Amino acid sequence: MSSNQFVAIPPTHHYWLTNTRIPLTFLESSVSTREPIARLSTAPMWEDLAPADIEIKDGRIICVQPTGFAIPSHLSTVDLQQGLVWPCFVDVHTHLDKGHIWERTANPDGSFEQALAAVDSDRTLHWTDEDVYRRIEFGLKCSYAHGTRAVRTHLDAFGEQAKISFGVFKTLQQEWVGKLDLEAVCLVSLDYYQTPAGELLSDLMAEMGGILGGVMYMTPELDAQLDSVFTFAKERGLALDFHTDESLNPADMTLRHVAMAKLRHQFEGQVLCAHCCSLSVQTPEVAAKTMDWAQEADIGIVSLPMCNLFLQDRYPGRTPRSRGVTLLHELKQRGIPVALANDNCRDPFFAYGDHDGLEVFTQSARIGHLDRPYGDWPQTLTRTPAAMMGLPEAGRIGVGLPADLVLFKARTFNELMSRPQCDRVVLRNGNAIDTTLPDYAELDDLVGG
Repeated sequence: MSSNQFVAIPPTHHYWLTNTRIPLTFLESSVSTREPIARLSTAPMWEDLAPADIEIKDGRIICVQPTGFAIPSHLSTVDLQQGLVWPCFVDVHTHLDKGHIWERTANPDGSFEQALAAVDSDRTLHWTDEDVYRRIEFGLKCSYAHGTRAVRTHLDAFGEQAKISFGVFKTLQQEWVGKLDLEAVCLVSLDYYQTPAGELLSDLMAEMGGILGGVMYMTPELDAQLDSVFTFAKERGLALDFHTDESLNPADMTLRHVAMAKLRHQFEGQVLCAHCCSLSVQTPEVAAKTMDWAQEADIGIVSLPMCNLFLQDRYPGRTPRSRGVTLLHELKQRGIPVALANDNCRDPFFAYGDHDGLEVFTQSARIGHLDRPYGDWPQTLTRTPAAMMGLPEAGRIGVGLPADLVLFKARTFNELMSRPQCDRVVLRNGNAIDTTLPDYAELDDLVGG
């Protein structure tokens, strides 16, 4: 246990968390061994929060019952004093290989173009095995301490960088077994897949169990590029994860072309598209047509509000008007899966962040008005990305599921989102982990400080 955690979890394999509040959106419909979870919906609620007690044994949840029912006197109890309980976060879109280089390679004007140039320079000068390993490890330490259970990261994969970064990732994937489920997506421009190097990269992803990805632009060759990457993915049984329409140009509609390509190839694997910023500046009719295609093709959308807010519509001396966040409400109303994620952290694409799922939800709720009511929006950092990563036991709370939980002193969503919650308790398999964050000084010899 960390010294700043607001409650102490007993060192025992069997105990109760009492007097908690669980957002109803996280609760499974399974039946507990004592009281049906469904009865929680009849308990007094505020902000769709259910007063509940949770029994944990051998690392799993074995009972969830309304607060006030009898608990065996011989078992240890932890009174959360109406504190909120969330499942651990799932971060489905990050760039861990770029992370934490801000001190040595900042973005001079905060623009998207300068971010690309700065990262390209930093990669050329610094991205050795040790450099990439230590910065990715630092990011994973932050994610884990904040309460994340699973992470999908995009890794720059041009030329020899693929061998370096994916070699490092494979090592870290093994070292973090049991703590973090890690997935990797190769990141190249889409034209790369029309070269022999693109086919070799596809083979590497198949060997590693990775995911094919890429950044795409509205060019006359786009559909041919998509045909190449869909063919490689289909032949190798790989999923796809793209960066699409990360601009405020209404003519950008690569999301629509991805959806059409998926249908054209009768591709049955998972396809995610991230950013989709241009939807926010298109006419309602044009945006609706693109969303129709995405819905028909069963495309999942990942929104990165913090990074898009930082980069989009940035001009020196001018207040931004358009903020670049995609049409979250409209996509979700169509039944299109929508997840939120961290994206970049302390690098030229986003100068801030700490790999914290709560910060992503808090900022996204403010940016995108994901409140009044909160409803099932909290699933965008838990259950929805867990499904995207194929993790059926993650992102939810229910009988028989692992006790991978984040406990907050905050009693309501308003309290939760008004303070950083630095005293949270993170349970993994029912045990409280050390939530001490790594010191930035650990990277001083790499990035300066």
